Amino acid sequence: MQTEFIISTRGPGLYEFTRDVCNWLNSVEAHGLLTLFVRHTSCSLVIQENADPEVQTDMNAFFQRLVPPSNHPSMSYLRHTYEGPDDMPAHIKAALLPVSLTVPVANGRPVLGTWQGIYVFEHRSQPHTRKVAAHFA
Repeated sequence: MQTEFIISTRGPGLYEFTRDVCNWLNSVEAHGLLTLFVRHTSCSLVIQENADPEVQTDMNAFFQRLVPPSNHPSMSYLRHTYEGPDDMPAHIKAALLPVSLTVPVANGRPVLGTWQGIYVFEHRSQPHTRKVAAHFA
């Protein structure tokens, strides 16, 4: 069984789509594995805490500090800059973080921890429409 999730982003940060995944799996009363794959090179997929929004804020702040924009003096070695100062750093962040996730499913529900959620981690500054391919088997 396959589908595609569309996640609209408004700039850097984590965008939870756990509810969308649960709603899709709801019709499946089965056990198996869910594979998610984001079809872009400048964002990532993560499983992260969904109880305290400060976790998402801090995660974003950490990666912004770890890989600053290409116009920051520490990033002067970058050559791929024609798509804006956030583009190459977004590719680096996507290389550091997962672009696919595998989640066990039991009785049609993802087997996540109490405080875990599934997120697209947007690394670009402008709004984007992100596509996440899902496969359940």
